[in-house]
Amino acid sequence: MKIIESTIEKLEDPFGILSGERFEVFLSLDIEEEDELYSEYGITLKLIFATENNHSKIAQYDFIENTTNQVLDFALEEDEENEIIAYCEQLVAAL
Repeated sequence: MKIIESTIEKLEDPFGILSGERFEVFLSLDIEEEDELYSEYGITLKLIFATENNHSKIAQYDFIENTTNQVLDFALEEDEENEIIAYCEQLVAAL
């Protein structure tokens, strides 16, 4: 799995209910054909990235098949999750 494109947007919490900051992130992924997640239409990872007190985490995520917008029932492996968190931390730092 390789990230080929990304967008990030800070989510506003007008009522101050949530602690820390939340960001909506879309990552376009390049998936090898041999991977069970592969789709000829392409795959986007949509996630909510949360930061608080120098701690970051993925609060929620979905794999979405491009073109059909179908949500796919797959989970990130631990090493993939760590890679995504590091990538998102760089996106947040660049804002």
